[in-house]
Amino acid sequence: QVQLVESGGGLVQAGGSLRLSCAASVSIARLAAMGWYRQAPGNQRELVATITSGGVTNYANSMKGRYTISGDSAKNTVYLQMNSLKPEDTAVYYCNARYGLMSNAWGQGTQVTVSS
Repeated sequence: QVQLVESGGGLVQAGGSLRLSCAASVSIARLAAMGWYRQAPGNQRELVATITSGGVTNYANSMKGRYTISGDSAKNTVYLQMNSLKPEDTAVYYCNARYGLMSNAWGQGTQVTVSS
């Protein structure tokens, strides 16, 4: 069982930056991929970015150029650097890990609020 703990959310003004962290209970090199998703009130959960164990990254179009996902295998942690934040980026951000054949693990979520 993989456990994930997110941190780093908070309140920031539009144009500001935040860095989210997701600490995994296992070596992230053993995971097929990790990623970040977000869910705003009244909306479905949506993909933000993913990174494979090989370091291949993927971003939702609206985050390209503003967000960067990265991993630190020594700390078993994946990060999401968010720059040029907009009010519409306000959401609960969830960390996800894919492992095994079809297993998924989710963190508890961290709130990001961007004020205008």
